[in-house]
Amino acid sequence: MRILLAEDEKRMASALAAILKQEKYDVDHVADGASALAALETGAYDLAVLDVMMPEMSGFEAARRARGQGIKTPILMLTAKSGLDDKVEGLDSGADDYLTKPFETKELLARLRALGRRNAGFQESGPRYGDLSLDTATATLSCTATGQSVRLGEKELRILEYMFLNRGQILNREQLAMKIWGFENEAEYNNVEVYMSFTRKKLAFVGSKVEIKAVRGLGYELRVRDV
Repeated sequence: MRILLAEDEKRMASALAAILKQEKYDVDHVADGASALAALETGAYDLAVLDVMMPEMSGFEAARRARGQGIKTPILMLTAKSGLDDKVEGLDSGADDYLTKPFETKELLARLRALGRRNAGFQESGPRYGDLSLDTATATLSCTATGQSVRLGEKELRILEYMFLNRGQILNREQLAMKIWGFENEAEYNNVEVYMSFTRKKLAFVGSKVEIKAVRGLGYELRVRDV
């Protein structure tokens, strides 16, 4: 799961990034509100953690503008302000949850898990599609029709996790590169093709009817193969 962390205080950002990475989240960090909004606009993130007081644009304004564009990424707002009016403003701006500094690590992680569960297509046991189930904790792909399972590499797991969430949609190379390799990474297009090939082989190994279909000139689509 990829998280956008928007925090301008360097020590806080470094500490939060370390905590999230230890919990196996992929984390991209930005230090101002305008960069946070630009990152949210890519659609590459499963969750966003936004500090309220940031240069160029506040977390409130970044969330408000993102929601105005129809961006549905769950947002957790962080702030040193604990007043009721500030909490109301945060939630009214489009944030899904609000956490006051200082906070306990356990509470932060619990709130992120709760927000992650709200994403469509995810259940406690992991995402499912067709005859496939994906255990993100163990990076295992299983086919209920054949009983076969296979271990996935990190990039294969991220590809399938993203495609499960966006099943029925055609995802282009730019979207996939941004999601899998990160906000500031300039992964070449052939990286997408290479890892798509690896992932297709894993689908074939477990005998699934689900396939990754290349749509000429547009991108890739996850769908159940016609029998």
